[in-house]
Amino acid sequence: MKIIVLPGDGIGPETMAATVEVLRAASQRFGFELALEHDVAGHDSLRRHGATVTQALLDKVRAADGLMLGPMATFDFKDESKGEINPSMFFRKELDLYANIRPSRTWQGVPHKVDAFDLVVVRENTEGFYADRNIASGGSEMLITEDVVVSLRRITRLCCARIARAAFELARTRRKHVSIVHKANVLKIGDGMFIDECNKAARDFPDVTVDDFIVDAMMAHVVRAPQRFDVIVTTNMFGDILSDLTAELSGSLGLGGSLNMGERHAMGQAAHGSAPDIADQDIANPFSLILSAGQLLDWHGRRTNQPAYVAAADAIARTAAVVVEAGESTRDVGGNLGTAATGRAFAKRLLEA
Repeated sequence: MKIIVLPGDGIGPETMAATVEVLRAASQRFGFELALEHDVAGHDSLRRHGATVTQALLDKVRAADGLMLGPMATFDFKDESKGEINPSMFFRKELDLYANIRPSRTWQGVPHKVDAFDLVVVRENTEGFYADRNIASGGSEMLITEDVVVSLRRITRLCCARIARAAFELARTRRKHVSIVHKANVLKIGDGMFIDECNKAARDFPDVTVDDFIVDAMMAHVVRAPQRFDVIVTTNMFGDILSDLTAELSGSLGLGGSLNMGERHAMGQAAHGSAPDIADQDIANPFSLILSAGQLLDWHGRRTNQPAYVAAADAIARTAAVVVEAGESTRDVGGNLGTAATGRAFAKRLLEA
């Protein structure tokens, strides 16, 4: 498997180094070939090439089996005419990575204020209210006058249908329960279409239980009783907000993995930002990126029917629980190790398991 590795900005290079150590350990233990090709995006690319991402890099990613994208300083990149392109948006749009899969669960040894839970948010990733990706050219947020802004939301039947199917397919491998999250009481047409397509998909999965919730009520339900949910499917912005909430309820946003996947390509990506305030201090939590790498291996293994990658992904998820419970982690989740030492401890546990 060939993976393009883009360390990113801020804490990205540190957390990616730990992730690479774990990936190499997985390759050694499960006996599959792994080719990791490092390149640059974000500020490093802007300095070297005049743009945060380049066409040459995109071509390289398209020819590979997967992409690992480190945290990026996306808020710094405001003017595309100056090469300041949001790398996350760029790859999601150019590779049509329509599904963002974000698991959240509680961890033994990490304090949490809710009952134990294990759920996944399946978020549509290519349209909705995201002005930088929901039209072919330009942006869909417009300054009409100095005092008036109009933001457009795009909802298409195709994108609703395929994210719904992704959610039901995932639910069939878990506890067979899909919860549809929407705002159809206000966004009657767009979210009405979303609900319709989810219900159409449900007909092909009669063994999966289906319910639906208005998004504001869902926030309260998730805080009150997250254990009642399994797979949650929703539109782009609702999914972005909801998945951050569920990750934080698990004990830390740094414990939430994130996979962006399409029909032909996939990108593992930490669920958090670049945290420049703690960069180069060896204190950043690498778990989100490590778990995302495991999700990428799982996607590749299932897509190519190679069980070794799926087994490696499962082992990474199980090892994460062992490492966290043993306190072999960074201080934010109850451990006493630095970023690099956490990566080494994780790799060692993975090889020994």
